Amino acid sequence: MTAAILQALRRGELTGARALDLSGLGLKELPPEILGLADTLEVLDLGRNALATLPPGFARLRRLRILFCSGTPFEHLPPVLGDLPALAQIGFRGCGLREIPPESLPPALRWLTLTDNRIGELPPTLGQRPALQKLMLAGNRLRSLPASLEEAPALELLRLSANRFEELPPWLPDLPRLAWLAWAGNPLDRAPAPPAPAIPWACLESGVMLGEGASGRVHRALWKGRPVALKLFKGAMTSDGLPEREMAACLAAGEHPNLTGALGRLTGHPEGLEGLAMPLLPEGWRVLAAPPGPESCTRDVYDPALRLEPGTVLRLAHGIAAAAAHLHGRGLLHGDLYAHNTLWDGERGHAVLSDFGAASFLPEGTAGRALQRVETRAWGILLDELLEHCREPPADLQALHDACTAPDPASRPLMAEVAAALRPHAA
Repeated sequence: MTAAILQALRRGELTGARALDLSGLGLKELPPEILGLADTLEVLDLGRNALATLPPGFARLRRLRILFCSGTPFEHLPPVLGDLPALAQIGFRGCGLREIPPESLPPALRWLTLTDNRIGELPPTLGQRPALQKLMLAGNRLRSLPASLEEAPALELLRLSANRFEELPPWLPDLPRLAWLAWAGNPLDRAPAPPAPAIPWACLESGVMLGEGASGRVHRALWKGRPVALKLFKGAMTSDGLPEREMAACLAAGEHPNLTGALGRLTGHPEGLEGLAMPLLPEGWRVLAAPPGPESCTRDVYDPALRLEPGTVLRLAHGIAAAAAHLHGRGLLHGDLYAHNTLWDGERGHAVLSDFGAASFLPEGTAGRALQRVETRAWGILLDELLEHCREPPADLQALHDACTAPDPASRPLMAEVAAALRPHAA
């Protein structure tokens, strides 16, 4: 289908097109016909090609908002991108990037994905992009962040996993809008993987696939006659971090009624895959929302028809607050506290928090409590989304939301305090 689109482009049949997917075609240079779409083109995917640069004429695409070039061998982020006034989302994952020239950063930059490259330093002006909201940097060679990010007013999601940080910048927890943060797999992450029961592959009967995420696939399986969920990890760098650190966090989390939990670690897979066996959720449980898209950036996408009763909202809010408080008490930050990582019964509001791909081990003391309050904001945003879909939002929950998303992170409650405040109302 993609090849047919290229042929149509060359025949001049795509006049007025707003989106164009030319991924995986082995292109060594940019088809010049793309520039003929300058008046309309907003989304362009050039991923998995053989391009190494973009021509100066690329700046003619004045309406381009989203550009994907993942898996394409660029050593430098093309400087011409900085000349595109509407460009807000850039994806260059797994390209072999070594350098991010300051002039390559467009003024409207909102979402920048540079996962799994070879970047050792970021431009000092990165934080001077006022719309920058989502910054994906896992799997690089970074030891520090530019000081300008300390002043980034809109930054909400930051992925630093699998880099070379000896310590986190002390100003990170003070960012007023930061809500989702991951740093596992750096030298500062010295927490060992906890011991876990071994579950031999030969003792499992693997069944249908239940779902798939960035780090792996979840299958229904039987273990000693017991139905379980088996997550098989893909063994590659994800946008959140490393699968082995996800497994370590999931095992360290222990048991809690509002967490998916882990029964043991897979051994002896014929293809050498890593895996975890987890309790199987009841039939009919489903995700609360879909992950963020290009337009929503850091906000989940809900079914517009979803309508929740006040009691359901209270039970959902309390369950996820209790899960987060438990994790914090175990020295863990979930890092991806979202509705799309919340599985629920679809009616009463019973729920579990899943997916530890972005989880990180917290430092002790004041530094750890400051990072916990970053996640308090993530929970507050989730609460706000639940209230938007509530038939009659409980008035006192709005005040709790305001406290949890306060611009001064130090004033936010800890999640243990949030869970305790909700407990009497969530029966």
